[in-house]
Amino acid sequence: MARKTVPSPLASTRTATTQPAPAGRRPVALLTTALVAALVAGPIGYMIGRPDATQAAIADMQEADAKRDVQQIGELTASARKTAEDLNRVLGGLTAAFPKDPASNPQPAGPAPLGDLATWQNTLKEAVARHADTPSGTTATNVARGGFRSAVNTLAAAVDTYAAAEKLPADARQPIIDLATRQRSAGIAMWSVAATQLDQLNIDAGNGHQHVYLQSTPGEGAIAPDDVPEGLPSTGAPTHS
Repeated sequence: MARKTVPSPLASTRTATTQPAPAGRRPVALLTTALVAALVAGPIGYMIGRPDATQAAIADMQEADAKRDVQQIGELTASARKTAEDLNRVLGGLTAAFPKDPASNPQPAGPAPLGDLATWQNTLKEAVARHADTPSGTTATNVARGGFRSAVNTLAAAVDTYAAAEKLPADARQPIIDLATRQRSAGIAMWSVAATQLDQLNIDAGNGHQHVYLQSTPGEGAIAPDDVPEGLPSTGAPTHS
């Protein structure tokens, strides 16, 4: 008698589970997966790209420092310009009374009247007070500020030394006058370095060239202003001498 073949339950189960999903359901499943991925990836990408609190604070500090520095450059330029005007009048008198090279001046003005020396001392005291303030700024601005402060202190010491020399007997004055003249030259040279730094600061800040140099005589070692007119931006490497 022929045997009947009965389908195995496992075989029917395997057949049912391995059947592919209906074609119409595939786009729906893919779309659902894409939407879920977008919803998950969106917030993650935002959190990754967004600056954290520390970065935001640093950016705010840098912006505040930049604004403060621009303001400080303007204030320092105004102070230095006022001081340069005052000091140039003093230096004119000092150069006439105490020429750096007496041999080059056939008719020197001779010793300065003590009244003039007192006036010059008062002018330098005002300059020292004007540049005594040391607010915190960028390194470049602090360098310029410190240079001007050192210069006026050195020039004030020079005027005091001249005044002390004038009170000595005539035959004892010259060594002290020579010392005062060296102090004067050092102060002018210091000022010229600070003025060059300030010129560059103004260029970088968008103010163009700003020249606040002191008058000097040959041999004093001072840096001369460049040949670019004030207010104009730099047109290449400025020429200093």
